Amino acid sequence: MFAGFPFEAQSDGARQGSSSFDQSPPVVLATEAPEPGVRRTTLGWLLGILVLLVLLLFLPYFVEQIQYALTRGRQRAEAEVALELLGQLPEPQNRFAAVAKAVAPSVVGVETERIVVAGAPRDEWGFLFGRPSLFRAEGEGSGVIMDKEGYIITNYHVIGQADQVRVKLADGRTISNVRIVGVDPLSDLAVLKIDEPDLIPARWGDSDSLEVGDSVLAIGNPFRLAHTVTAGIISAKGRRGIIREIRYEDFLQTDAAINPGNSGGPLVNMRGEVVGINTAILGERYQGIGFAIPSRIAKDVYERLKATGWVERGWLGVEMQPLDEALANRFGLPNTQGALIVRVFPASPAQKAGLEPGDVVVQWNQEKIRDPSDLSLAIARTPIGQTATVHIIRDGKRLQVQVRVGQRPERLRF
Repeated sequence: MFAGFPFEAQSDGARQGSSSFDQSPPVVLATEAPEPGVRRTTLGWLLGILVLLVLLLFLPYFVEQIQYALTRGRQRAEAEVALELLGQLPEPQNRFAAVAKAVAPSVVGVETERIVVAGAPRDEWGFLFGRPSLFRAEGEGSGVIMDKEGYIITNYHVIGQADQVRVKLADGRTISNVRIVGVDPLSDLAVLKIDEPDLIPARWGDSDSLEVGDSVLAIGNPFRLAHTVTAGIISAKGRRGIIREIRYEDFLQTDAAINPGNSGGPLVNMRGEVVGINTAILGERYQGIGFAIPSRIAKDVYERLKATGWVERGWLGVEMQPLDEALANRFGLPNTQGALIVRVFPASPAQKAGLEPGDVVVQWNQEKIRDPSDLSLAIARTPIGQTATVHIIRDGKRLQVQVRVGQRPERLRF
């Protein structure tokens, strides 16, 4: 035998087929089976990875559902609080109804007629044998009784140059004997007078106290639909440059529906007070943007027309234009607020006070001037003969000028 190999006895059967030398049995490498704890750890990792994948896949959905649930909970709580609060408040439509009932008896329909001459004949036969044809142009609008004596305020453009004016009262009476007390085209206002008993006047409100978002009602006769009431809010204040023919603009903007025939009717607040006179819309039909003359202006014009038949206004005697960025830079101004004087009329209060073209008016007495409309309104409100302190910027320097306000010339009244 070979050294190092032990000799083992084998049975006869085991030796068959073997060589003459004894051989060791083949070596078999056996793999040990994993312990039970190891198998459980591997399975746990696999399950963990699987769960993580599932979570990553469905997590956004679960988060979204949670957010929806939170939102629903908040909305439900808010709804319950709102319902409880609404139960303690008066019904809003009841308030609208009460306001409408309070003002409707004061609102009138205004119908006008004007005799219009047709255009000239277009050919020689027309000139020889034709006669000018006449026809009646009819108009319609609204108004509101502001005095139990029968004084009614409406728009100037409603009556215009009418030959006949009729007023339809809320109780059904039609009044043909209507007197035009006075008109003021520069503010688009007019005052009418009827002599009828048992009239119910409306009350003036304070337009300056209004805030954007306040509820208002517009009442009038659009398309001859008597006493139509529409609701909305104050959308903006101080709108200017809307109507070229109106010099003194400071409109209230509202989304209460205003249509042809509403002009001259009242815009009222939730206390049933007249805070504006409905005057115009943007475009040719209702688009949610209407304009009313604020009661601050309408009441003043009404009182003046009622007293004298015309409006006497202060006069400075200048032509103005607004400022833009280029002009502001040119005149060394910090911003575009102010009224740029481009012309001074001879012998006017402005010339006598020493105002010059190129001066920028930034303040009138205690009132800041943002644009020419501000200055026009400030001058118009100043009593004739009163001296005003005018703050101007000239050559980059701020100066004060004393101006004695004059009376607007007759030729410029309209």
